[in-house]
Amino acid sequence: MFSLPTADALNHLLTQNSWALARLARFSGKIAQFDIAPFSFSYTILEDGTLQNSDSSASVDARCSIAPSLLPRLAIRDEKAHAEIDKEGDAALLAEIFFLSRNLRWDAAEDLSRFTGDIASERIVETAKATSQQLCNSVMNFSQAATEYLVEERPLLAKPQHVSAFILQVDTLRDDIARFEHRIKRLSASQSYTEDKKQL
Repeated sequence: MFSLPTADALNHLLTQNSWALARLARFSGKIAQFDIAPFSFSYTILEDGTLQNSDSSASVDARCSIAPSLLPRLAIRDEKAHAEIDKEGDAALLAEIFFLSRNLRWDAAEDLSRFTGDIASERIVETAKATSQQLCNSVMNFSQAATEYLVEERPLLAKPQHVSAFILQVDTLRDDIARFEHRIKRLSASQSYTEDKKQL
């Protein structure tokens, strides 16, 4: 069993988001385990809301099994990725873990300032954010352009309005068939009644 990421690293992040310590303190004494094949990490929650690396033999209160393929999606905060994590154990603790995973923020500028000074660290972080945003925008623009090409230029994908029109036509046809079947039943019943009267 591996104990990295260490409790110290996570405690640093929690301390930067001090509001999170009070939330975790409510689960003091409980143990959470995270399995990311082939690694496993266990942490005990202390009274002040910080974490301590836990022994592998300890009984856990909540367990999250995360497929390695989900890590990139979790890193960019893909909400659908959270739903694909296998969870078991204390529901309240699990809910808190996922809340924190969505809302904790690393203050990179604060950590960098120890080495580069406040002004330089702020500029580095702002540049990194701008570059990341440009990359996201480029991916989004490419996705939109590719979709437009496949719909307009090379119609491999159906336009939403065409799909809606087709569904409406199918519904209309279904209703027409239902009415037609009802008429046939009425005519059949009427014919049977007429034949019965003749026989009498």
